[in-house]
Amino acid sequence: MLQQTQVDRVLPKYAEWLEKFPSFHALAAAPEHEVTQTWRPLGYNIRPKRLQSIAREAVSRYGGQLPSDEDTLLSFQGIGQYTAGAIRSFAFRERAAILDTNVARVLFRVFVGRGDPKSHAMKQHLWTLSAAVLPRDVFDFNQALMDLGALVCAARNPKCPVCPMSKGCRSYPYSSGPSSSASK
Repeated sequence: MLQQTQVDRVLPKYAEWLEKFPSFHALAAAPEHEVTQTWRPLGYNIRPKRLQSIAREAVSRYGGQLPSDEDTLLSFQGIGQYTAGAIRSFAFRERAAILDTNVARVLFRVFVGRGDPKSHAMKQHLWTLSAAVLPRDVFDFNQALMDLGALVCAARNPKCPVCPMSKGCRSYPYSSGPSSSASK
């Protein structure tokens, strides 16, 4: 729900969603129009349909539980690499990489600094970096990395002087980091 939507708009809808659909069983059994209507006005209106499809598959194939292994999660329509990593990291507290827009921006700026951050090769490199920097306790780490990208290492007007990563950041122009001579 939070993707591309502000937290203050999501919170009441999240509470309503969980009240109406507290389990995969409840979501799977709900009328499609009710699921879609409950989601509005969050946008991305294909998402409630995909969530209901995932719920139905979880009920029919896995007894109403979402599996935690990556290959099985990726077999669900609507669950890609990021979502599988997020589910494994946040729901199951497993060591799993994530790479959303904010995380990709932080990793690119701190560890790469140059090139096209949106190219396929760079995305693959950033996924590798995301996996490489993971500590054992990923729940807090992945959440902190997402928050750092959203609040400090923002797309526009990053707050580099207060960033805890600025000293070694390849993109920070006043850094004593690896590329500081090239960026001055």
